[in-house]
Order: sequence, then C-alpha cells, then structure tokens
Amino acid sequence: MGDAEHREEGAERGIQLPEQSLLDLSDYLAMQRAIGNEHRFRILSVLVDEGSHSARELADTLDIASNTLHYHLDELVDVGLVENRKRTQPESDGVYSYYQATSLGEGILEHGVRELIREEWDLLDAYGG
Repeated sequence: MGDAEHREEGAERGIQLPEQSLLDLSDYLAMQRAIGNEHRFRILSVLVDEGSHSARELADTLDIASNTLHYHLDELVDVGLVENRKRTQPESDGVYSYYQATSLGEGILEHGVRELIREEWDLLDAYGG
C-alpha cells in the first residue's frame, strides 16, 4: 500500500497527523502506555496539580521508594510527558534538580483519564446512579 493510500486510510479512522507533525502515531501511543501505569499516572498527576517537584519531594508525597520513583520518572521523561530541569540555588553551591510536566503531559492527563472520570460523574448525575 502506498503512502498516500495509507494516509487516506488513517484519515478515515481519525488518526491522520499533520504532515509537519514532530511526533508520529507510535509516539502518541507510547505516551498513552506510559500513563497506563498507576505509579506514572500518580507522578504526572502530582506534577500537573502541584507544579514542579524534586525527586525527594515526589517520593515523600507519593510514598514511593526512590529507585521505583526514578524508574518511572525516566519512563515519563523518555516519552516526553515530564522534563527534568536543573538550576543553581543562590543559597548553596549545588544544583537543584526538579521535574515538571510538559504541555504534552498536561494535555494527555486532562484529556485522557481525567476526562473519562468526569464523563462517568456526569453520567451518574444524569441517571441518578
């Protein structure tokens, strides 16, 4: 099947990406898989809701072991939902490392699982569940 035919087939299914897209479908699917894990979903939720956190702050907030946290943070960074930033702190000689959600991370969380949960509440309200 040629590229044009493949694109047309994808468009019929609602998955055609813009020609100048920086990401392909596999990138978007990797993001979905990443937040399909409860630890990563919770990490991303904290970063979206509360803003940037250091790894220690995240571990304390979520009560997750440091090695487990770093594994899941690396996964979120690899797919582009979270970024690791570093900055110097005026009161010390060291560098402060922190994590923050990217705009993709905010979008996938808000328009993914959270949207489904909101819709479930709306259905319960509408039908008296």
